Amino acid sequence: MGAATGGRPESVVVVGAGVVGLSTAWFLQEHGVEVTVVDRRGVAAGASWGNAGYVAPAFSVPLAEPEVLRYGLRSLFDRDAPLYVPRTVDPGLWAFLLRFAGNCRRSTWQKSMRALVGLNDDCLDAFDELAKGGVTAPTPTAPVVAAFEKREQAVELRNEFERTRRSGQDTVFTEAAGLDVPQLSSRVGTVLQIEGQRHVDPGEFTRSLAEAVESRGGRIHSGFDVRGVVRDGRRLIVKSAQHEYVQADSVVLASGAWLPELAAGAGVKRSVRAGRGYSFTVPTQQPVPCPIYLPAVRVACTPYQGALRVAGTMEFRGPDADLDRQRIEAIVQSARPFLRGVDWDARHDEWVGPRPVTTDGLPLIGPTKLPGVHVAGGHGMWGLTLGPITGSLLAEQIVTGERPAALRPFDPLR
Repeated sequence: MGAATGGRPESVVVVGAGVVGLSTAWFLQEHGVEVTVVDRRGVAAGASWGNAGYVAPAFSVPLAEPEVLRYGLRSLFDRDAPLYVPRTVDPGLWAFLLRFAGNCRRSTWQKSMRALVGLNDDCLDAFDELAKGGVTAPTPTAPVVAAFEKREQAVELRNEFERTRRSGQDTVFTEAAGLDVPQLSSRVGTVLQIEGQRHVDPGEFTRSLAEAVESRGGRIHSGFDVRGVVRDGRRLIVKSAQHEYVQADSVVLASGAWLPELAAGAGVKRSVRAGRGYSFTVPTQQPVPCPIYLPAVRVACTPYQGALRVAGTMEFRGPDADLDRQRIEAIVQSARPFLRGVDWDARHDEWVGPRPVTTDGLPLIGPTKLPGVHVAGGHGMWGLTLGPITGSLLAEQIVTGERPAALRPFDPLR
């Protein structure tokens, strides 16, 4: 079938079966659009499975900031540092990092933060809409507890919350000398308790979202390695490496860290690199009541399947590079002093996944130069938090042809 009257698409192919792609598919279905989702591996096969599971708009801020630049320069080649750049001859990576460094200015951060507020304000509502529409994975509300060895170490995070407040986003938090979180060791001298956040089992949530899409008539094709999108008259054809193809009125590219391979052909020149994160799961002696954040070592911990998921690092390597076990060991050594009742030797589910990072810390959401082709990606560490609201707003734009005000700063052609 062709496009409906006024250019409204009747069918859309979404490339990418992570949270962003599946959320876009689900919200397109809300508008009565027929959707097909294709992925080179399958549902939640990329960054959507092993991330920390935070649904935390309080922490959804631009990655490019002066503090990150200063920290990065100090630890540039340290394999044990939370931010790691391998010693490699990769002109594309170094060009990306130079542009990223150029955006690590306070004025740029403040402008980018004001843009993100438009998504952060409504991101939890989008999760609620999915839940009402049949996505059954729970998204419990709980504070995020940021733990510090000394009170003065909390100043940087308090200052960040003050900067987000000046950008229009209020964060409610309390400070205490201690808190009844059984996993925090005596090394912790002060905490900030950030209210109104949520957490999920990201793999379960993404699978539940996929099941909801399929239950409403959507099709999900795994093992479909997309190699190109071409226009044939009024239709778009998505071709795979296996010489398969699907066609539709419109296409959404939501392929995460692999986005540049496809988006460049649609005129998107913004650089996206894989900022790889690591995680693993460890048993605990007592139940974990809430997410725990260790800012000094940049490690995020979350209640996960009766245990604790521990996640950290930002490693700039290729999205398909092998897991580096030394990075796992570095997380263990940095987090161990702050946590107790954790069986580090019994860790399992060791994982690495590529998070799509842009040079200005803002995602790419909207139409490309190729008519009918849209992009949804580049969310960095906050693809889970912002995936559903991205899908909701992009679906609205695809169907109506009108760009929601909240999406204007994220034009992929900027």
